[in-house]
Amino acid sequence: MTKFLQQRVGHRTFWHDPARVQQVSQDYFSAQHWSQQNALSGSAAGRGTTHFIQYETQEWVLRRYQRGGLIGRLLNDEYLFLGLNNTRGWRELALLEALQTLNLPAPRPVAAMVERCGLYYRASLLTEKIAASRDGFELLQHSPWSEQQWRDVGRCIRRFHDHAVYHHDLNIHNIMLDGDNKVWLIDFDKCGFRPGEFWKPKNLARLKRSLQKEQKRCEQFYWQESDWDALQQGYNAC
Repeated sequence: MTKFLQQRVGHRTFWHDPARVQQVSQDYFSAQHWSQQNALSGSAAGRGTTHFIQYETQEWVLRRYQRGGLIGRLLNDEYLFLGLNNTRGWRELALLEALQTLNLPAPRPVAAMVERCGLYYRASLLTEKIAASRDGFELLQHSPWSEQQWRDVGRCIRRFHDHAVYHHDLNIHNIMLDGDNKVWLIDFDKCGFRPGEFWKPKNLARLKRSLQKEQKRCEQFYWQESDWDALQQGYNAC
C-alpha cells in the first residue's frame, strides 16, 4: 500500500492514490456533494446505492459499506472497530491494489475513507469505473451470451483462483463485460487470498446458484445448463 497516501482528520482516516487525485476529503465520499457539483452520472441499487461520478476526465464508482439481512436493520452502515487494518474500506482498497499488481481484471482503487464512531466505524470506497461496462445480470435479461463468452467467464474466474483469490460473493451481478466483451469481476468486499483448493468448487457452485435463482425469478433471463458447460470448459482449459 506504499502508493496510497494516508491522512487523518479528526475521527476520519483517508487513503488515496496521488496519481489519480491530489487530495481527498469527506466530500469525495458524499453523493450529495457530487450532486451539487453536477458530477453524478448515474446510480445502481443493491445492498446500498452505488453512485457513478464524473470527475474531470475520470469516471469513478462510490460505494458506502452497508449491512444486509436482519442486522442491517439495526446497524445499517456501522461495523465494530477492531483497528484500521481490519476495516472494510482499508481491506478492500489493499486487496484491489494487490489485484492490480497481479494484472487481474478488477476495478482500480482510487481512495477510501473510514469514519470512527466510538466502538464502531463507517466506511466508503472510490474505484475507477470500468469503461463501457454492464453487469451480467442486466445483459442476460436482454440477450444470450455466446459459448465463447461463457468460456471467457470461466477463464476469468480461473485466473483469480490460480492466484488464490477468493471472491466472497461470486454471482452474476458481480461479473461485468466491457465494450470489448472483456470479463471483469467487481465488489471485493470480504474477499481475499485463501490457500488450498477445497473452496474453489464451492465458489463456482455459488455462481451457478445465482444463475439458477435469476432464471427462476425473472420472466426473461437468457441462461441454460449448456451455458454452464461452456463456462466450465473455459475454466478447465487454463
